[in-house]
Amino acid sequence: MKVKSAVLQVMGASRPYKESKPLVIQELELDDPGRGEVLVEIKAAGLCHSDLSVINGSRPRPLPMALGHEAAGVVVKTGSGVTNYKAGDHVICIFVPTCGHCLPCQEGRPALCEEGAKSNSEGTLLNGERRLHAGHEYIYHHVGVCAFSDYVVVSEHSLVKVDPDIPFEKVALFGCAVLTGVGAVVNTANVRMGSSVAVVGLGGVGLSALLGAVASGARDIIAVDINPEKLHFAKELGATHIFNSKDKDCIERIKEITSGGVEYAFETAGAVPAMKVAYKITRRGGTTVTTGLPHPEHEFSFPQVTLTAEERVLKGSYLGSCVPSRDIPRFIELYKQGRLPVDRLLSGMIPLEEINEGFDKLAAGEINRMMVIP
Repeated sequence: MKVKSAVLQVMGASRPYKESKPLVIQELELDDPGRGEVLVEIKAAGLCHSDLSVINGSRPRPLPMALGHEAAGVVVKTGSGVTNYKAGDHVICIFVPTCGHCLPCQEGRPALCEEGAKSNSEGTLLNGERRLHAGHEYIYHHVGVCAFSDYVVVSEHSLVKVDPDIPFEKVALFGCAVLTGVGAVVNTANVRMGSSVAVVGLGGVGLSALLGAVASGARDIIAVDINPEKLHFAKELGATHIFNSKDKDCIERIKEITSGGVEYAFETAGAVPAMKVAYKITRRGGTTVTTGLPHPEHEFSFPQVTLTAEERVLKGSYLGSCVPSRDIPRFIELYKQGRLPVDRLLSGMIPLEEINEGFDKLAAGEINRMMVIP
């Protein structure tokens, strides 16, 4: 079938993207779903820094590639062997497909699936296949999803079924921003009620982490960013204190009001300067968690002695250390109860044809989560 998709042809294009147009809207041929695969009509897809990192070359991927990974849609058709989904089901796309048999999967850590990591890095579906092509040229799949398209074929292991009572532009948030941000708080760090928390970097993931800290009952919730508007918004979402990391005394002031630093600090910007701030404002015996995806050549250094002498914990968090089929229904239920108001992160909706302009706004820090409606 013929589909419309935003395809990245060249990484590292100059900004503004409105002029350089790294993403080209193309008509492609989409094959029918094979065994264990599902055809999904995409209804909403979020603009995320993980997409931006592929566009600007910070996260290299094979090209040409159909981008997009945070999405919600409707099942249209299933391939042979699929029993968990049927036409008409509402689903969320998950950007780490899971094989179920590698060691991380067997240990209950699907975010670290070895087969999923391999297929994502190679730009294929979980089974190694590609279903998109332009004539005789195959198009690579972005983390097995290709969400900036009107229709996609994905592995059945890249989906989670959801109730149809939440608008697509809202439920799509749970596929990346909420899983990653809230999951980092409740799964990776296991934040305790009454503890102190700081979030460094207030994009969609960072703001989701802040909401997760609120829902977890954290006592002090400190929001750190360089954008005054995002800091003001964080205050509205429940931050007890806000700090601009450009201020020279930012770190000292945070340590002063928290009596030596926070128990849990989350770096969500994917930038070494943000990571330095997060580590420095973590108290003795505290935990620093990073969800960011910086350029693979960027390195973070710290005084090694602090890990031992201060009993520090430094952790990475991918997909919020979530089990999507377990955690998405839980997070959605909290949203329905009004305890996780993630819909407030929505900055608006745009058509697929304006996707380059949307990424300009994301790169400039002007939006939290913009949804593309194919």
